Amino acid sequence: MSNSAFINWETFKTQLQQNPNQILQFEYAEGKWVDPSYHITEIKQAPIVSVDCGGVMNSWTEIIVQLWEPRETEEGRAMQASKAMSIVDIVEKKLPLNPNAIVKIEFGNSQFDTRQMYPGNFTVSGQDLIVNLTPDYTQCKAINRGGSCGNTSAGEECCAPVAKAEPVKLEMVNLAADGPVCKPGGGCC
Repeated sequence: MSNSAFINWETFKTQLQQNPNQILQFEYAEGKWVDPSYHITEIKQAPIVSVDCGGVMNSWTEIIVQLWEPRETEEGRAMQASKAMSIVDIVEKKLPLNPNAIVKIEFGNSQFDTRQMYPGNFTVSGQDLIVNLTPDYTQCKAINRGGSCGNTSAGEECCAPVAKAEPVKLEMVNLAADGPVCKPGGGCC
């Protein structure tokens, strides 16, 4: 998996460390913000091993930072980047996190289905460190690397357009006998 377009764990941490007094804010859609009273409930490290449709084995690691909004808004509880780093420190004492892992932010609320998103731009605006989140998406790794997307037993690519098949022509055959027809009770069946 090519991760050159994604932010890795080391870069994510560096942004937090360089802005310790900024309030860490997440924008999950245009004009939609995670409530400032959010909690970081867990940080997960997920090693992924897969075989794609072209038959190639892939492996990478993701670090997933889970955000949770409490039902009741907690006034005055906006998290500074230094508080987020203290949570990171607690996690890394128990679980060494891969610095090259792809970072995802997992979030959902009553108006937004829970999903994993990529941190995009980090912007400092006044007292805020704003992380713009971008949606995750599916991809075909085989096609992305210029290869085939798997083959059927006949040698066709599985993702190629389906060729129109010629209609099957059926020959009509009269199955009725030319001679005497068997009747119920006639003993011929």
